[in-house]
Amino acid sequence: MTTIQKTKKIIYKPFIKWVWGKRQLLPQLEKFYPKYFNRYFEPFVWWWAMFFDLRNKFWTTFTAYLFDINEDMIITYNTIKNNVKELIDELKTYPYDKEFFIKIRALDRETNFKNISNIKRSARFIYLNRTGFNWLHRVNSSGFFNVPFGKYKNPTICDEENLIASKEALKNTTIKNSDFESILKYAEKWDFVYFDPPYDILTDTANFTNYNKWWFGKKEQIRLFETFKKLDKKWCFLMLSNHNTPFINELYKDYRKELVLARRAINSDASKRGLIEETVILNY
Repeated sequence: MTTIQKTKKIIYKPFIKWVWGKRQLLPQLEKFYPKYFNRYFEPFVWWWAMFFDLRNKFWTTFTAYLFDINEDMIITYNTIKNNVKELIDELKTYPYDKEFFIKIRALDRETNFKNISNIKRSARFIYLNRTGFNWLHRVNSSGFFNVPFGKYKNPTICDEENLIASKEALKNTTIKNSDFESILKYAEKWDFVYFDPPYDILTDTANFTNYNKWWFGKKEQIRLFETFKKLDKKWCFLMLSNHNTPFINELYKDYRKELVLARRAINSDASKRGLIEETVILNY
């Protein structure tokens, strides 16, 4: 079993910024971590703040399975794991420049985009994240990245030290471009699974829940719930985050729920950028 350790010196943290990043919530979430587990699973990539936090608090040698359907994200994580030096060298050539940003952003419109090297695709992913508006990752219905240029004073495009640390953190991981339901093939008794899916919408006008070309709506939330139930029957430790909505509360009515407060980062009305309730769903 993996058990809590407090002897880490390197502090692992996500290498990309994320508008809904979980780092602000980790002090609230970590009190719900299981005290021990076999392996760790995270089926929605986002930025894996939970994974990095667990690396800081548990044995670094625990085995992890990290899945997502966002191909560029998975390519980037695997590139850091296997070719971080080449990635750093590539990123160091990227300037903070609007014209360059537009050129790099438009690459996914080209017919040969899939033939671009994994180094260049990973560098593009990190660059667009670090220089795009509000660190958003958003695509249209065709799967094309459509976030505008961000206006920053001096953004860090290549965080070399953290990329190297991330390579260390990604030891003993399996990183797959796969739908969350595929976890059912791998997870077993006493494995710890954290679900951080696109959240249930708070209003009918919400439009930032899709980071892939596939909309994650009510049907997907129900499919996720069915996966949650199947894993519960396998005696996995399960934790799931979502908005505190009537729909989510009804779905998971038979499970333990804990409320946490998160800061809203996006709203056209500045007065509404306050704290909102999120629900943490647990089967233990």
